[in-house]
Amino acid sequence: MGRHFSLIPAILMAIAVAILPSSALSEDSKPFDELRFGVSASIQSGGTHEDGLFTTATVFFDPLGAAQASTLKDRVLHPRLHAGAIVSTSGETDQVFAGLTWTIDVTDRLFIDFGFGGALNNGTLHDSHDGPSVGCHALFHESLAAGFKLDPNWRLMATIDHSSNANLCHDNDGLSYAGLSIGRKF
Repeated sequence: MGRHFSLIPAILMAIAVAILPSSALSEDSKPFDELRFGVSASIQSGGTHEDGLFTTATVFFDPLGAAQASTLKDRVLHPRLHAGAIVSTSGETDQVFAGLTWTIDVTDRLFIDFGFGGALNNGTLHDSHDGPSVGCHALFHESLAAGFKLDPNWRLMATIDHSSNANLCHDNDGLSYAGLSIGRKF
């Protein structure tokens, strides 16, 4: 079904930067706020289920000052920007996505992320008998993560991602995944 996006160079570069000690990057030279990597699986049933695992990679940027936002109102007004990919390990649908993420701290260590934006995919558009029919290659993308801060730099998250066309295209089976991610905050 899917053609893999050429992500290997970008993923290798992101991994190399993620394992650098935080002291190797000065505060002024941070190219991004956080990197996340994970694995997920399709949570759809029946004929819209996709086989295999899906690797995920997301980079977060903070040009709007989310890190300095102290009140709930400030957090709503100052989301982080994100861009990433969901890549199938078994030839199913691949996606690249971008948008805004809002983070709400529940406690000092527990947090929730809400993301909204758009995605491009290489899925089947109409009348698929094996896997979802997405209707169009441009979709809305929503995400939710419940996370735990392992320390000031490392985070572990349970994630849900969903992409669909909101009935703007002919078919709309959507793409839904749940999984686990680890994040490195800079």
